[in-house]
Amino acid sequence: MDDLNIHNLENLDNQPQACAFNADCPTRLILNRIADKWTVLVMILLESETKRFSNLQREIGGISQKMLTQTLRGLERDGLVSRKVYATVPPKVEYSLTPLGHTLKDLLYAIKTWSETNIKEVLAAQKSYDEVSLK
Repeated sequence: MDDLNIHNLENLDNQPQACAFNADCPTRLILNRIADKWTVLVMILLESETKRFSNLQREIGGISQKMLTQTLRGLERDGLVSRKVYATVPPKVEYSLTPLGHTLKDLLYAIKTWSETNIKEVLAAQKSYDEVSLK
């Protein structure tokens, strides 16, 4: 999907308004990124300070090295995270939010807070649904 829609950037200027409901709208690229389960956690951690890869992996329980790498690369590609490599031995790499990434701060915290506030209701709804579905 990334490669398919990236070519539609020039068409974005010709549309009256970007609409994520249109199948070929490039805004779906960023919606896919933001909706990813690891993106919210990575960006929240980077919002307050620059971090190294190992710090992020330690602080995000359950994320594999591969998934963290993919998430950071995608965020960097989208202009939401910057990666700074220091010419040291061993190499030192730090990640931080870009100004564009910082514009998502309130939205990301709202998603995190909503999730933490409503988890009991969501789990109860899932249990109820599963009980009915198994009958």
